[in-house]
Amino acid sequence: MTDYERPLSFGVSLDPSAGAWGRTLRVARMAESSGLDHLAVQDHPYQPGHLDTWTLISHLSATTDRISFLTDVADLQLRPPVMLAKAAASLSVLTDGRLQLGVGGGGIPEAIASMGGPARRGQDMVAFAEESLGILRTALAGGVVQLHSTYHSVDGYRAGPVPPEPVGLWLGAQKPRMLALVGRSADGWISPLNLYVPPHEVPSRQRIIDEAAAEAGRDPRTLRRVYNVTGVIGTHAEGPGLVGDVRRWVDTLAEWAVDLGFDTFVFWPATDPERQLALFADEVVPAVRQRVDALRSAR
Repeated sequence: MTDYERPLSFGVSLDPSAGAWGRTLRVARMAESSGLDHLAVQDHPYQPGHLDTWTLISHLSATTDRISFLTDVADLQLRPPVMLAKAAASLSVLTDGRLQLGVGGGGIPEAIASMGGPARRGQDMVAFAEESLGILRTALAGGVVQLHSTYHSVDGYRAGPVPPEPVGLWLGAQKPRMLALVGRSADGWISPLNLYVPPHEVPSRQRIIDEAAAEAGRDPRTLRRVYNVTGVIGTHAEGPGLVGDVRRWVDTLAEWAVDLGFDTFVFWPATDPERQLALFADEVVPAVRQRVDALRSAR
C-alpha cells in the first residue's frame, strides 16, 4: 500500500460516560500535557449514559489550551448540517482553531429513529451525507447556503462566523459507497476501530478512496487517513484489538503508517485509561515517529 508521507499525528478517545466524567477530564489534561495532537469524542446521543458530544467538547475546550478536538464522528442525521456548521465554526472561533470535524452518515438507524431522526439507510443515507458535506463546506467558508432537495431545504442561509483555521471535514466510512464519497468530497477518512476494519481489509478500502479521488480530479495524497485503534499496551496484557508490549505497538503503528497509509492514530484504551495513555504518549508515540522517519529516509 502507498505511504502518502503525510506528517503523523496522535490522539486519544475520551469516554463520554457521565459517570466517568472526572476521569475523562484527567485524561484530557494528561493528553494535552504529554503533547498529543487530538482529543476525540464519539457521538452516540441515544446512549442514556453518554454526555452530549458538543457540550462535553465545549467544556473541555475551556480547560485546555493547545490540543485539538475531533468529533469521532458526529451523526449527520441527528445534527443538521447547517446547525452543525454553526456549532463547529463557533467552537473553532472560541478555541483559536482547535477543531476538526469528523462526521458520519449515521450507522445505527434504529437508535437514530428512537430520537426522532429519519433513520436513512443504504444509498439514501449516502446521498444525504454527500449533500450534507456540501452544505457544511459552504457554511464553514462563510458562504450563502441555498438548497432544496429530497433531503434538505435551506433557503439562503448566510453563514458565519468564519473559523480562524480551516475545519477539516473527515468522513467516517467503511463500505464502498461511503468510501467513494470520502474520495470525492471529504478532506479525510476516519476508519472505524481496528476491530471492525482490521488491517488486512484496509488496502482495499484505501484503493476505493484513491480511485474515487482521482476520478474527481483530486490528489489522494491530500486526504487525511485516521485509524481508531483499540487495545492494551503491556508485556502480559490481555484484551481486544492490538495487544502487546511497547515494542509491538511501535512496530505495528509504524507498519500501519508506511504500509497501510494512515497518518493519524486515535488510541481507545481498552483498560485503565490513565496508565495506558501515559505509556502511549511517553513511550509509543515518540518511538513511532522515529521509526517512520527512519523508514521513509531509507527509501
